[in-house]
Amino acid sequence: MTIGKRLLSIAVLLALGCLGSAHSTPADASRWKTEAAAVTITRDDWGIAHVHGKTDADAVFGMAYTQAEDDFNRVETNYLNSLGWLAQAEGEQAIWSDLRQQLWIDPVELRQQYAKSPAWLRELMNAWADGLNYYLATHAAVRPRVITHFEPWMALSFSEGSIGGDIERVSLKELQAFYGKSTDAVAFVDTPSSWAEPTGSNGIAIAPKLTADGHALLLINPHTSFFFRSELQMSSDAGLDVYGAVTWGQFFIYQGFNKHIGFMHTSTTADVVDEFAETIVHDGNTLGYRYGKDVRAVTTKPITVRYRKTDGSMAERTFTTYATHHGPIVREESGKWIATALMNKPMEALEQSWLRTKANDFASFMKIAELKANSSNNTIFADDKGDIAYLHPQFIPKRDNRFDYTKPVDGSDPATDWQGLLPLDAAPHLLNPANGWIMNTNNWPYSAAGADSPKRENYPRYMDSVGENPRGIHATMVLSDKRDFTLPSLISAAFDSYLPAFARQIPILLKDYDAMPTNDPLKKKLAGQIALLRHWDYRWGIASMPTSLAVFWGDTLWDKLDKSDVSEGLSVYDIMAERAGPKARLEALVDASDRLQKDFGSWGVPWGEVNRYQRINGDIQQPFDDSKPSMPVPFTSSRWGSLASFGAHRWPGTRRYYGTSGNSFVAAVEFGDKVRARAITAGGESGHPESPHFNDEAERYTTGNLRAVYFWPEDLKGHVERSYHPGE
Repeated sequence: MTIGKRLLSIAVLLALGCLGSAHSTPADASRWKTEAAAVTITRDDWGIAHVHGKTDADAVFGMAYTQAEDDFNRVETNYLNSLGWLAQAEGEQAIWSDLRQQLWIDPVELRQQYAKSPAWLRELMNAWADGLNYYLATHAAVRPRVITHFEPWMALSFSEGSIGGDIERVSLKELQAFYGKSTDAVAFVDTPSSWAEPTGSNGIAIAPKLTADGHALLLINPHTSFFFRSELQMSSDAGLDVYGAVTWGQFFIYQGFNKHIGFMHTSTTADVVDEFAETIVHDGNTLGYRYGKDVRAVTTKPITVRYRKTDGSMAERTFTTYATHHGPIVREESGKWIATALMNKPMEALEQSWLRTKANDFASFMKIAELKANSSNNTIFADDKGDIAYLHPQFIPKRDNRFDYTKPVDGSDPATDWQGLLPLDAAPHLLNPANGWIMNTNNWPYSAAGADSPKRENYPRYMDSVGENPRGIHATMVLSDKRDFTLPSLISAAFDSYLPAFARQIPILLKDYDAMPTNDPLKKKLAGQIALLRHWDYRWGIASMPTSLAVFWGDTLWDKLDKSDVSEGLSVYDIMAERAGPKARLEALVDASDRLQKDFGSWGVPWGEVNRYQRINGDIQQPFDDSKPSMPVPFTSSRWGSLASFGAHRWPGTRRYYGTSGNSFVAAVEFGDKVRARAITAGGESGHPESPHFNDEAERYTTGNLRAVYFWPEDLKGHVERSYHPGE
């Protein structure tokens, strides 16, 4: 051992010793040291971690450690959210999100589930906690906001990797109105609705018969808040070898590929979260609810939420919460208490999330899907045998199709109850459709494979609650009647610049203008703008002035109209193109022009001057500043049908649009004799501004210039930045 390594080892042991008095034992320190010795972390020239362990548990230890290295703040914050402990760090404004979480997440129950988990899963949870605790032990300068010691059962609180889990369907504003006091300050700020980027993702699979080299292709394109996931590879001597995107703090690849298969998850439109309107009966001090001919007792449960006061001290607030057999009560509507039913299977969800990363073909992937613990996502699948597939969520309650579950149903009627879970083949699904491609853009499954899609009339209406969306139309356009796909041409399709929403809406606006009397003052005022839009090809681009004008017009009209009946489907077309009316459409163009004139000195402004990517610091909610460096981004919000999504808007004090969500991780994968891929992550791998990998992928991100993925050891040759064991 060199002097440097010996001194480093002494420093690590001293750090472990110092921490041991508060959180750990000598046995912990010894175990961590053994685990660290079994793990090798190789950082490539983009800072991406390739973690290898002797066992799967060793790989989990190492990948938890590397995530903490890259952005411990995001790791901890995700668990503060999932455990309902965020108010302990951020104060009273987070009480309601914590209460919502704790209606379903109970540490006592999670400890019990941990105890009865399969031995292999407990080993992984133990290794996950050890990796994070070893990081804290060896980085004394890191000061957690709340969680100074991770316990294995905590992994069960965050066992499904999608952005915005099912629990987030519950309105915090309505939860506060139900459980709060009249003196509570309202902690919610209304913002323009155009600021809300449609959530979701794109997934595309191409069968070998449509590819130039006879290999299946897969596009992985999640649309999330930026810097929401880490990109890494984890492998072991036990056969694990998977690459992709990991939601900060979780120990499984959520969207990615291994040597044989790839999987992409898109937020589903299936209705899997239901509300039941309960008829409450007061009998003295007893609360009941009607169920059939009976009155059942309402379950009450005290929940205490701890929070940080403005002076830094801790306080707590206790709520008496209510539930029926349908689920927790979350709000009141028309004199009825509303209970919410949703999937709550932490152990099975964690099992499914891990095991699918080790599947090696479609049959093994489907065997894992039988755990039925995925409720919020569709899956696009491809493998090296040439199979491509579409799966609807596996957790789909069976319900009486007479009822409209998109609205609260009568909880007193037993016929509205869930009737177990549907078998997998009872939901829309596809395997190797004749057309040769599959796509999903958070739209309904009934256009997933063109004419070979599942048929709507064959399924209950609760299989979809949205319908088609502009990206679905766009994806169908770029995939139909195409052959000889390659990895580069699939990437080109993913960044195709057409905007189908405007291709439908702008011609209606032009007709409005043409129908105006010649003496109408708007005829002259809007002549230049209309001429610009009339000759537009409906494609975005950095230099495109029509894109700027159209987006400002669309955002203005969107904010003015009632969207109470709008989700993310084609109803956006109906409201803006059919129901708004000529007056509203033309006045919106005036307002958009005036805004551009005010902010940029002209209504003719290149889109790249408006639409920008900026990363100033490592904060989870960072500020934006027009005076600081930023980069132009050519693609738009997915609302207008752009497959490449960039959810941007003005911020307090800015005139430019700055993005915070949309394309976050993009990968295109080819399953040949050896899997190969190209990928890009928004910004960079590190959350530390001083790191060279804080923003080193930004230019590639904004241009869609995906870099090569170093999946195989030979790919890494010449691209290794450093190799080390955790703690070094």
